[in-house]
Amino acid sequence: MPNLRDIRNRITSINNTQQITKAMKMVAAAKLRKAQNRMLENRPYAGKLRDVVANLAASEVQGGEAYQTPALSPLLRQPVQTERVLVIVVGSDRGLCGGFNTNLFKAVEQELKGSLAEYHNQGRVDLVCVGRKSVAYFKKRNYSVTGEHPGFFDHLAFDTAADIMKTASTKFEDAVYDAVYIAYNEFKSVISQNRVVEQVLPINPDALTGNSSGKNSSKETGQASGVTGKVSQSVAQFIYEPNPKEILGRLLPLYLNVQFWKAVLESNAAEQGARMAAMDNATENAKELERTLRLKYNQARQSAITTEISEIVSGAAALQG
Repeated sequence: MPNLRDIRNRITSINNTQQITKAMKMVAAAKLRKAQNRMLENRPYAGKLRDVVANLAASEVQGGEAYQTPALSPLLRQPVQTERVLVIVVGSDRGLCGGFNTNLFKAVEQELKGSLAEYHNQGRVDLVCVGRKSVAYFKKRNYSVTGEHPGFFDHLAFDTAADIMKTASTKFEDAVYDAVYIAYNEFKSVISQNRVVEQVLPINPDALTGNSSGKNSSKETGQASGVTGKVSQSVAQFIYEPNPKEILGRLLPLYLNVQFWKAVLESNAAEQGARMAAMDNATENAKELERTLRLKYNQARQSAITTEISEIVSGAAALQG
């Protein structure tokens, strides 16, 4: 027979846990609203900047001979042969958010064993890990982690994100890396996220306008393809001052910083949504377990009372005899 005291202690413990998960759900909901607002405010700016960069780059390309040389900008350099690849993984600093981190890390590993398998097997893939969880995961598995940014989301700021992207773009310009990818969770809804592994360098104007025959990002499956194709000929004509080349030189670094900041904001909103859903599930599970334990407690208590009554009746009958 179960010990009544043990069952009462378990019920008390589950009630305390339930209060904690409720509080964490409320905190996550408040943070989610703030993260969503920042994300939604950034999306129009990032989208318009993308359009301007695409228009500028496409207007400078003649006859579809797109960016074979870094004539317009070193960030448009298309390497003849890819020697080394950098992957920036945007995870989270805290846990208790369901499969938020696990699913992303699996998508990255799938990418490393898929389209990047040739470079990964030869040790030509480096990782920059953003968030404590991504740092711990990939270092524990002996990946080549060249950059660590634990505690990134404790003080989320554009300047910090820009520094990470600036370092990556500088190494690309210096030909240390021939391709740069960003892996993050894209916010879809409170209970759903898209795992995205997106190539950001070299910049392809075709991919910006959506006219490329290939894709420069992959969602859920983590499959990324090359960025090739010709520039669309239907580009609106504008007059730029002082000239498109000089403007591109200033806009392309800003474009990269904003795109990485967009990925960070998407990941932050997705993390809060995942944590909110996980804490809600934990609260419901605690309620169900509490109901089960209370039923078990009542059954044990009823059995104990029945046994005591039987003992009393038997004792009384023995005295009368």
